[in-house]
Amino acid sequence: MDAVLLALASAALFGAMTVALRFALSRGTSAEVGAALTILPAFALAATAAAADAAANGAPDVLAAWPFALAGVIAPGGSQILFTLAIRDAGPSRTSVLVGSAPLVSVAIALVLLDEPLEAGLIGGAILIVAGGLLLIGERVRPDTFRLTGLAFALAATVLFATRDNLLRWLSLDTDVPPALAAAATLGSGTVVVLAYAFLRARPSGAGAGRFALAGLCFGLSYLALFEAYYRGRVTVVSPLVATESLWGVVLSALLVGRSELIGRHLVAGAALIVAGGALIGVFR
Repeated sequence: MDAVLLALASAALFGAMTVALRFALSRGTSAEVGAALTILPAFALAATAAAADAAANGAPDVLAAWPFALAGVIAPGGSQILFTLAIRDAGPSRTSVLVGSAPLVSVAIALVLLDEPLEAGLIGGAILIVAGGLLLIGERVRPDTFRLTGLAFALAATVLFATRDNLLRWLSLDTDVPPALAAAATLGSGTVVVLAYAFLRARPSGAGAGRFALAGLCFGLSYLALFEAYYRGRVTVVSPLVATESLWGVVLSALLVGRSELIGRHLVAGAALIVAGGALIGVFR
């Protein structure tokens, strides 16, 4: 039950981060700089949580966290860059919907690399997710700022998220590294990747950092909850629940962003189908 609640909390916080990031980017900050300014406070929060855990339970072997640091190069390193570009080009609600297809990608990875069996429930879940994606792509009414490249960025970020989820669960099965330290290690290496990319593309400064503080706080809390969930539950349970961030992203966008997101029936139906597909995959895996 702890894994379920933590996964749902992670999903809600990630959906909130998506909308907060959209507001922060609307002031003209580049996506590269926005990604850096979001991940920095998230890493600071995770590092603080790891330090507090060490003070309460004894200092762990920090060097043992290196596998998690390697995983962080994939996500949130590469994924956060792509995710921020997706929000810039496609908006928070549409990005959230596509990222909700991560369980399908996780299953594809398991089928190819882990030789897991293909069952009817997995096929049904895949069909629902694909149908949801087609509804999204087939939208006739979109915001003026929408660019199709945003959906491509979102799909690429989804692949990295799904890869991260499988790596995280695999690493958590046989490790003495506590979840907070694992999250800090992952966010730390991801921060290095995002900062390197930002300096290559935009040479960021601290200007406007306050606008990204809320997004970074939600991101850090979401990561901490995610790691705690994967330490307690299987990918097949946690990943579909985390994918409900699609609905959180759509609902929060509708409430807070308003008409500029042009949330219509296609978008809502697409989000519902993708979440249902992810849930079906979780049941049958």
